[in-house]
Amino acid sequence: MLIAPPLSNSQGKLPLADFKKQSNADLAVQIGQLKRELGSKLLILGHHYQQDEVIAHADLTGDSYQLSQLAAASRDCRYIVFCGVHFMAETADILANRPEKLTERKEAQVTVMLPDMAAGCSMADMAAIRQVEDAWEQLGEVVRTERMIPVTYINSAASLKAFCGRNGGIVCTSSNAAAVLRWAFERGDRVFFCPDQHLGRNTALKMGIDADQMPVYDPYAETLGGNTPAAIENSRVVLWKGHCSVHQMFTAAHVAQFREKIPGVRILVHPECPREVNDIADVSGSTSKIIQTVQQAAPGTKWAIGTELHLVNRLKAQHPEQEIHFLSPVVCMCATMYRIDLAHLAWTLANLVEGSVVNPIKVDSEVAHHSLVALERMLDVK
Repeated sequence: MLIAPPLSNSQGKLPLADFKKQSNADLAVQIGQLKRELGSKLLILGHHYQQDEVIAHADLTGDSYQLSQLAAASRDCRYIVFCGVHFMAETADILANRPEKLTERKEAQVTVMLPDMAAGCSMADMAAIRQVEDAWEQLGEVVRTERMIPVTYINSAASLKAFCGRNGGIVCTSSNAAAVLRWAFERGDRVFFCPDQHLGRNTALKMGIDADQMPVYDPYAETLGGNTPAAIENSRVVLWKGHCSVHQMFTAAHVAQFREKIPGVRILVHPECPREVNDIADVSGSTSKIIQTVQQAAPGTKWAIGTELHLVNRLKAQHPEQEIHFLSPVVCMCATMYRIDLAHLAWTLANLVEGSVVNPIKVDSEVAHHSLVALERMLDVK
């Protein structure tokens, strides 16, 4: 049994190539043995979009923020292996190692690992911190940024969360985005919403904000994100030009095709989908809401669901009493999440047993502090 925290080593003592040669069946047995050896000091977190064979080994499953909160609440946990993407592991590190949790554990740190460092998030990558800071400076030449509240979706890098924390801003999830926007408007005249334009737009539209009051800031445009000063002055919400590569794929044509093909079908989508889809869906909500909606539906309900493929297929298997379809004819799965497989998971755990941490995720202390400020503001929102 591993007792002391191991030294960080991105490569590990045991080569990944040896694990990639093994079958999933052999890897599954090995992972089970390694988990027993590591015991309660280890928590494997599995995001809803993961492959089923990975989810089978997760101690906790859920949305990214929910998983981080649950893991941080554990007194025994000293190692988190996050089967998700990079920003999720960052959030787990921030929450698990915040000051009050360190005090509870008598200063013992929790080490967070990401089985494959290539498991990033294209949406988070669309809002590089230097681009955001430059945009903030440009916007400040037109409007008072002290009256503009920066809001970032949880699907963002820790550096962007910290930017919001330093500038009077806040983090939101897809579940509480409306409540967070209300909080922001109580404190300022306008919102700077990053990085997902669709979640920001769909949420603000439901709150009665006009589309023409939501200019999109393109970081690759020369000035003001491609907007005129008048458009920025007229704004209530300035939207960053970012999106989820999975949810961007769903279209109004897909909705029309299903309604024509399957009478009585209900359309259930994530608010990261474009407005053209979100506006005509029967239900729009977070991953948790999508799951709960299906769980609570009557037998025989017909659904076309617009979210990540692995989750839709899992819901279909779990609810044979309902008719569940994937909304798009094109495969829409989170390609970076898909990088986490049994070989990477087994490799990570085997190295940990050998005293070597692979792919540790550690957020800079100052970034973690300001990120936590923004996250804690979100927790206070009702």
